[in-house]
Amino acid sequence: MVQLFIAGGIRLTGEVSTETSAMFLQTFALGAVVPLLGLIIGTGVIGPEIDDGSILYLLGKPIRRPVIAVTKFVVGAGCVALFGALPAVISGFILTGPADDLPLAFGVATLAAGAAYVALFLMLAVITRQAAVIGLLYALVWETLIAGLIPGAQRLSVRQWALALADRLTPEISVVATVGLTVAVLALAGVTVLATAYAGLRLRSLALAGDE
Repeated sequence: MVQLFIAGGIRLTGEVSTETSAMFLQTFALGAVVPLLGLIIGTGVIGPEIDDGSILYLLGKPIRRPVIAVTKFVVGAGCVALFGALPAVISGFILTGPADDLPLAFGVATLAAGAAYVALFLMLAVITRQAAVIGLLYALVWETLIAGLIPGAQRLSVRQWALALADRLTPEISVVATVGLTVAVLALAGVTVLATAYAGLRLRSLALAGDE
């Protein structure tokens, strides 16, 4: 909602260029909202259950551990789509209208980035109870500072991978990605699949709070 209010406020100031709109979506939606949403949702879908030991009930059922991880991921990705990608699309329409490709481009980019973040932070929540702290450091320090200042680090940035998608979908708008499209697609898909799969594997040997 904050994102929509800000976009509306910018639009009320007058005509907004596509470059300004792209910068807002790149910086605020993709750079701030989606990583934090991914962190909150990715750790939240399973972290509290692990901490209080209530996941014992779920693990006691005849359900394969990878299925549990995939289910948690799907729920998390759906939440990010609803609260991250959809507002990005609406913000794009508010700023530029339906004529430009910008809303769709950043809708796709934020959805892909959000899914990758959810998978990463879901995996962290299974591995360690400090997932929220580690995830926050990653989102703020790595994505915002290190990947923004050191060229080589940008190849390991979910945000840069997502920008490559937006760049490809908006050929006439100045969205600059430092990673090639092929690398970005493979990286986003690989991180999402592998992180979710590893979370499922780690659930098999999970040290539960109730066992301590």
